[in-house]
Amino acid sequence: MHWERASEDIYIFTSDRYAQVTATLIASGNTGILIDTLPFPSETAQIALFARKRCPDGVRFIIYTGHEADHVYGAFLFPKAEIIAHEKCREVLAERGAAALARAKEQSPEFAPVHMRLPTITFGGGSTTLRVPGKTLEIFHTPGHTPDSVSVLLQEEKILFAGDTVMALPTIASGDSDQLKQSLDLIGSMQLENIVQGHGEMILRGEIKDNIKRQVNYLDNVRSKVQKFIEEGGTRENAKTITIESCGMQRVLLNGMVVALHQANVLALYDRLSPPPKAEPVKPVKLVKPVKPAKAVAEAKTPARAVSSKKAKPVAKPKAKPAAKKPAAKPIAKSAKAPLKTKAKAKPVRPTNIKPAKRVKNVKGR
Repeated sequence: MHWERASEDIYIFTSDRYAQVTATLIASGNTGILIDTLPFPSETAQIALFARKRCPDGVRFIIYTGHEADHVYGAFLFPKAEIIAHEKCREVLAERGAAALARAKEQSPEFAPVHMRLPTITFGGGSTTLRVPGKTLEIFHTPGHTPDSVSVLLQEEKILFAGDTVMALPTIASGDSDQLKQSLDLIGSMQLENIVQGHGEMILRGEIKDNIKRQVNYLDNVRSKVQKFIEEGGTRENAKTITIESCGMQRVLLNGMVVALHQANVLALYDRLSPPPKAEPVKPVKLVKPVKPAKAVAEAKTPARAVSSKKAKPVAKPKAKPAAKKPAAKPIAKSAKAPLKTKAKAKPVRPTNIKPAKRVKNVKGR
């Protein structure tokens, strides 16, 4: 980590370990205001040691310019400080901060002592003002890099601490390019002496207009190139062939890390600008002609018995009706009272004289 003095009471610290991320200490008498922290505890510990010497009463306020880890992980080293941020920042940290920190601890034991500190003072409107002896800080919403991004204007010095809204390469992987352009246009219209970027060197007054214009042009170029690439049928993987140079930026910024940031921008835009996949057409359902209902079978007179779990007894089949043939004459039984005369022939009995036998009811066991 190295530091520089922007004015009599302003100290800017820049990480040597991660993407030239910055944090700023503003001294107000014996107390301090810290704008962001550095991601690694060892680097923020050096800021805390410096602050105790310069501000005997300690750091009173910390301002988060966004929820990302490289700006907030060092806050645990200032347990008495109030933390100011946009209300969206608190929402994101409360919802996802603990899980993200747990993953960081798994990747590196250096983050073991870190614990998440949520904002204690939030605002939801366009801006809020912090006044301390000799200093007036206007904190205002500048979304685009992330939805919760804010910038801090030190009115007396006309120095803007822009967080990641202004950095060596505009990044929108977690944000919105149109919102970021609006925030950059707002900053470009302000009368400023210096801009402290979230990553990279401080921008001096004579460089501000050109720098802001270059960043807006980059956002326009990368969007138009990705849109054209999609219209020509390019795949997501091949979108990485859109180079940072073709969009108007240099790859040497932030020690070359801007190349990875640029590719993240390209892929994010590809996903947002690609048309949604077409839904497969639904095949029309053929209408089947209704089947005529079968004629109802007459119900048996005897009601059906309830089916039980026991094995049902076989039902005796009804006897078939006798055929229409003439039945053979039955022999006449001998009678003890009237013996037959041997000489006379017996008259045949006609079938019509025989009454049909009654149908025998089903007998159990048959």
